[in-house]
Amino acid sequence: MSFNLHNRDLLSLMHHSERELTYLLDMARDLKRAKYSGTEQKHLLGKNIALIFEKTSTRTRCAFEVAAYDQGANVTFIGPNSSQIGYKESMKDTARVLSRMYDAIEYRGFGQEIVNELAEYADIPVFNGLTNEFHPTQMLADVMTMREHTDKSIHQIKYAYFGDARNNMGRSLYLMGAKMGMDVRLCAPKELWPEADFLATCADFAKASGARLTITDDVKTAAKDVDFVHTDVWVSMGEPIESWAERIDGLMAYQVNMDLIKATGNPKVKFMHCLPAFHNSDTEVGKKITEKYPQLADGIEVTEEVFESPYNIAFEQAENRMHTIKAVLVSALGNI
Repeated sequence: MSFNLHNRDLLSLMHHSERELTYLLDMARDLKRAKYSGTEQKHLLGKNIALIFEKTSTRTRCAFEVAAYDQGANVTFIGPNSSQIGYKESMKDTARVLSRMYDAIEYRGFGQEIVNELAEYADIPVFNGLTNEFHPTQMLADVMTMREHTDKSIHQIKYAYFGDARNNMGRSLYLMGAKMGMDVRLCAPKELWPEADFLATCADFAKASGARLTITDDVKTAAKDVDFVHTDVWVSMGEPIESWAERIDGLMAYQVNMDLIKATGNPKVKFMHCLPAFHNSDTEVGKKITEKYPQLADGIEVTEEVFESPYNIAFEQAENRMHTIKAVLVSALGNI
C-alpha cells in the first residue's frame, strides 16, 4: 500500500496507518542522527509556520520552534493573549486568514473539535500540539524513546499507563499501541476509563495490527513484565485545585513508586512521563498541593525516588519531541 504524507494534517493519529507512523519514526531517527553528526540538511527553507497556543507550553513550543529553525523554516508564536482568536475572530475565520500567509499551522489548546475545525477550513496542513483528547506528537516521541531503550522489536514492547486513563495521554498511548501492534495496558479506577466507543475503535485497530490491549483497575496485572511505565499529572491543565481531593482518593493506589516499579519484575524497566511532573514540592503548584495534601510531600503521580532514579528516561523523551516534530514538518512540507 502506497502512502503520501505531503501536506497531511496530524490531528489524532486516528487516520494514520502503522506504516505511515513507522515512516515518521524512522525519519525522526535519521534526523536525530543527522543533527548529532552535524550533517543535517535544511528541507524547509522559505517555509512559514504559525504556532497557535491557547494553552501554555514549554516542550511543545520549544520542540516546534527548534525543529523549524533547524530545517530553515520561520515560525510565528500566537499566544493565549496575543491574537483575536475566540474574542473577535472565530477559529474558522482564523484558519482562512492564516492559510493566506503560512505554509502550516500548529494548534495547542482545548477540545479536539477546535483543531478539527481549524483543519477543515485551512488550506494548509494543521498539526495538533495537544488537545484535551489527543497528544499525537507526544506519542511519536514516546514510541521513538521506547525503541531507543530496548532491543525488542516494536511488536514485542510492553508498556503500561497508570493514572487518569481518560486524559489525552492515557487515550493516546492506548491508541498508539493499538495502531503499532504493541502490548499496551491502561490501569485506572473504572470511573476514569475512556469511553466505550473509543475503546471499541482501538480494539478494531488492534485486530489489524496484532496489538494486545488491556484495561484494568489492578496495578499488579498491568505492571507485570512491562518494559516501560508511563504516568501523567492527575489533574489536567486548567482544572481547579479543589479537583485534587477527589483524584487523590481515587489515584493514590496508582502512584508510580518503587513498589510499582518492583511489581514489573523487570530490572530493566524504564519510567516515562510527558512532563511537567509533580514529583516534589519545588514548584509553585507543587507547593500549593502538598500544603493542602501533606501525604503527597514525596511526590504526587510519581515519587521523587523514582523520578530521580536511573529508571527515569523522561528527559530523553522530552528531547525526542523535537526530532519527531521535525519529522512531521519535513514529511508534510519538505521537498524530499
